[in-house]
Amino acid sequence: MEHKAGFVNIVGNPNVGKSTLMNDLVGERISIITSKAQTTRHRIMGIVNTPDYQIVFSDTPGVLQPKYKLQESMLNFSEGALVDADVLIYVTDVVEDPSKNADFLAKVAKEKIPVLLVINKIDLVKEQKELEDLTERWRGILPNAEVFPISAKEGFNTDNLLKRIVELLPVSAPYFGKDALTDKPARFFVTEIIREKILTLYEKEIPYSVEVIVEKFEEKDKSIHIMAVIYVERDSQKGIIIGHQGSKIKKVGMEARKDIEKFFDKSVFLELFVKVEPNWRNRENKLRSFGYME
Repeated sequence: MEHKAGFVNIVGNPNVGKSTLMNDLVGERISIITSKAQTTRHRIMGIVNTPDYQIVFSDTPGVLQPKYKLQESMLNFSEGALVDADVLIYVTDVVEDPSKNADFLAKVAKEKIPVLLVINKIDLVKEQKELEDLTERWRGILPNAEVFPISAKEGFNTDNLLKRIVELLPVSAPYFGKDALTDKPARFFVTEIIREKILTLYEKEIPYSVEVIVEKFEEKDKSIHIMAVIYVERDSQKGIIIGHQGSKIKKVGMEARKDIEKFFDKSVFLELFVKVEPNWRNRENKLRSFGYME
């Protein structure tokens, strides 16, 4: 049997379960998952290897109308995913309005590559007829797509989706080493884990005003020393992040450290600092230094 390899890009609106699906397909917790929208800010690759094939999955930020430069960059990541894929997975769910972001959908409908339309969260559907009606509506919007009703959270029907992806892959040598799990460096996952804790522990606009940069990552045989800076846009946000007598940031550090230790299977010494960087989401030089722009 000839070896197959290809790029499978996952796109869709915020909060439909793209990251949960990718983590299920890859079998590793690569994309951060929280109940808040706009969790994923970069394109994150997860690589699945077997002796017969290599699938390079790419999870992208949710498609939205940009309100500031950071969101413009996120939309560019999502639109770029339409250009360089062998297979495109468009994820929706049983709750969202199919007409949302019609411009982006129109681009997906014109795709010449195979498009797999994934209707996620079917565990929330009470009546089978409801799912049938929704499927028919989507067939009208993306007539060339194959439809896969799934529940990424429950792992329902994702095996059939994976089987179909493998069938559609082109014959090719692997693009990455066979032991590769992702194209992202270790530091990236540290920032994502810290950002996930901030998304979970803080309310309102705080998580969206935050960026995390790892300034020190010293790895030894059994331990890692990490120093990370949490950037916010205003002094008042800095106070909220730190909390009364440092209680909040201490909690972020404790919870993040546990997950980082699990991820790297080593003991971790984590230091967190908070700095104010006014209006960083709209400043190109800052977005570039934070890795959002070429």
